[in-house]
Amino acid sequence: MAKRVYQVWKGSNYFFLGGRLIFGPDAKSLLITLLLIIVPVTVFCVFVARHLRHEFSSYNAGYAILAVAIIFTIHVLVLLLLTSARDPGIVPRNSHQPEEVFRCDTSASVEIGGRQTPSLQFPRTKEVTVNGMPVRVKYCDTCMLYRPPRCSHCSICNNCVERFDHHCPWVGQCIGLRNYRFFFCFVSSAMLLCIYVFAICALYIKVLMDNDQGTVWKAMKESPASVILMAYCFISLWFVGGLTGFHLYLISTNQTTYENFRYRAENRINVYDLGCLNNFMEVFCTKVKPSRNNFRGYVQEEEPQPPLPTTREAEVEMGEDQRVKVEDDLDIGGDLLKISQRHSIEDIEADIRSRGSDVPYHNSSEADSIHGSDRRAPNVQSDTRHSSWGRRSGSWEIASEVLGTKTNVPESRSYNASREPYQ
Repeated sequence: MAKRVYQVWKGSNYFFLGGRLIFGPDAKSLLITLLLIIVPVTVFCVFVARHLRHEFSSYNAGYAILAVAIIFTIHVLVLLLLTSARDPGIVPRNSHQPEEVFRCDTSASVEIGGRQTPSLQFPRTKEVTVNGMPVRVKYCDTCMLYRPPRCSHCSICNNCVERFDHHCPWVGQCIGLRNYRFFFCFVSSAMLLCIYVFAICALYIKVLMDNDQGTVWKAMKESPASVILMAYCFISLWFVGGLTGFHLYLISTNQTTYENFRYRAENRINVYDLGCLNNFMEVFCTKVKPSRNNFRGYVQEEEPQPPLPTTREAEVEMGEDQRVKVEDDLDIGGDLLKISQRHSIEDIEADIRSRGSDVPYHNSSEADSIHGSDRRAPNVQSDTRHSSWGRRSGSWEIASEVLGTKTNVPESRSYNASREPYQ
């Protein structure tokens, strides 16, 4: 029977209700957050709001205090669920490496049969354009993809997340493109709930002072729950209030927590800043993008990707007398020196005569066929030079110190091994 995507998911997430809900690996911390919200509100409703039901006779306004506390708490819990139980913007990982253009890495060469052969690697970064400015994106080895701009790999969830802000242990989930707005609303709503509970507790103490004609200390002794709740809300306000203010600053400047902490000292130009108003519009007034992952979908069986050919395999495919054409920029002088050590001048002349004057342009196999099978691999040069093999015009001169003799080569057969700058 075919398995669903969430059943074979390679990230560290937990799934519930058949893949409908997705949580981070530290989802158990979400229970602590729930207790920190539900327990104080329950104490408030039982020991404070219930006693204020009949204190406001007009239209039974006292019941509104209890109703607002319950509705506000439900609102906060829904926002918490929307933050922690949905896809934050996970980029689907590839099952194999992308078919990108290889580059030659001469610093990491592989020795094959006594010959140093350049290795082929993925470019670690590439540039994309964002708002008319170049932005460098990195390649993720775990997800085998080039991360989109503002995307980062979360080491806790083991996923690449779009517009990665941070991993919040209090909600047990990454905060990214698809749940950042709900996260901010949750934090700001929790701040408002703390202010509401604090204010109503202070009001209840004032009511007790007026009814009993007592002092504030006597009222506090009569309702210790109000004192505890006020102290709890005051401490919580330092956390959720500070967090709300910080994220208001981030939204106004169109930054993420990750970008602010990492690039603060580098004074980089923020290419994502659209202006304060547009930045708020982007966060709160745009449609939430659909998830890139269908966690309840069935796994599609893919044909196995053939392994990328190594330098040895590529050499076999090209034949014993040919090598893989990595670059056209070969050091001709060094090659001719190696040729002179393995062949006589007569062999070289005979080989050149057999080719004739119509040599195809940029035919790199010409140089390879002159070499013996036991020759060394040509040194790959930098991009400042390129090969002049296969030129139709001009004569080719072989230096006497290269040939190891002062024999004069006829002008019709001479070769010019001059080097030209790479255009």
